[in-house]
Amino acid sequence: MTSNATLREDLHHLMIEFQQMKSFCEKPCIIGSAKGIYLTDVYGKRYLDGISGIYVANIGHGNEQVIEAIRKQQERAFFVAPLHAVAGITIRYAKRLSEITPGPLNTLKLVSGGSEATETAIKFARQYHRQSGSPAKYKVLSLYRGYHGATLGALSATGLSGSRKSVFGPFLEGFLHLPPPTCFTCPYSLSYPSCDALCARMLDYLIVNEGPESVAAVMIEPIGNTGGIVTPPPEYLPIIRETCTKHNVILIFDEIITGMGRTGNWFAAQTFGVTPDILCTGKGLSGGYAPLAAAAISDDLYYSAFWGEEEEGIHFGHGHTFAGNPISAAAGLAVIEVIEEGDLIAKGQRVGDHIRRRLEKEVGDLGVLGEVRGKGALVGVEFVQDMETRRAFPLERRFGKRVEKRLMDAGLILRCDPNWIAFGPPLITTLDQADEMVDILVRCLADEIAGGR
Repeated sequence: MTSNATLREDLHHLMIEFQQMKSFCEKPCIIGSAKGIYLTDVYGKRYLDGISGIYVANIGHGNEQVIEAIRKQQERAFFVAPLHAVAGITIRYAKRLSEITPGPLNTLKLVSGGSEATETAIKFARQYHRQSGSPAKYKVLSLYRGYHGATLGALSATGLSGSRKSVFGPFLEGFLHLPPPTCFTCPYSLSYPSCDALCARMLDYLIVNEGPESVAAVMIEPIGNTGGIVTPPPEYLPIIRETCTKHNVILIFDEIITGMGRTGNWFAAQTFGVTPDILCTGKGLSGGYAPLAAAAISDDLYYSAFWGEEEEGIHFGHGHTFAGNPISAAAGLAVIEVIEEGDLIAKGQRVGDHIRRRLEKEVGDLGVLGEVRGKGALVGVEFVQDMETRRAFPLERRFGKRVEKRLMDAGLILRCDPNWIAFGPPLITTLDQADEMVDILVRCLADEIAGGR
């Protein structure tokens, strides 16, 4: 059996996502096992998974129902070459997934991860316009602070600066960005609701000035993660939908994070009452038990431009080796069953509401509360140095990241940035477990405030 000392030594052969490995290797978190909402490292320390393994483990770790479904499928067929055939379990899963996606989004393109799903949507939108009489439509509009994946097309749509994006430029042509609906710190220096949702109405301005004949798609996270759980006002997404329809622009929702019960419904499109033309989902789609993501596409788009005779050559010219993998399909099907049987979406909503209420009071009592945001079991809290003026902590203070280190020491894993922290607990989390998470956060915040003076 490999010793813990050997594991630490062998860690030098690995690059972990978005980590400076020199620092990580000095004090690595190496997980040995996981069950429910808990992770245990190889030294026996237990952690509360307050972020569902970055919004993935929606039904918790070690679910026997999903594990058994995977085991049975492995015995039947673990791989089917997508160029030649499809597994029966994949067909059943696509049908079942189409029953929970909103409105007419009944055509599924299954892939392995979120970046593949958003790339699929971008490529579909461009090919759709080419085959439906608008070949000049190729531009994709998205939001600053939005994150759509690590591959080059998805990264071109991403609106971040810094090490996640800028070091990989130049990027693909035809990608433009708009300010996000960050009402707490409005990019237009306006106040809601007197602003009349200018951030949403600017989309029409951008499309008109770019030329509607050149714009293929708009890609938006209904709630933006990397910007700090950016939750739009209720009229924002309806205005975006209306504008896209007006200009024959495909509306893509990036629900890699917000899908599968995270916001109080199966998808945030249902939470906000707005149906896109393409919905990308992943992460919680398989609960993390197998690589799985999908683009759910409107039947109107698919059948009007891609369904025809073979000699027409109008099929969607895009694919991946592991697309529709039967093991992943079995996991995805079982996850839907677990969520429904356990009424987990409603449970997640109750837990999220409870966390928001506690944060609003107790972080406010500490004097560092900017705003609490989110829907369902997706909760973000922004920190400020001065609550009256909304003055942020200096970036060099790295307040949220310093709190993150205290949280890890205390056995709680959350999503932390310099000025905000997010909760995304598994939907199986109890109110008592949620209280334990909030207690740890409040204690660590108090310690950091005292230590930073």
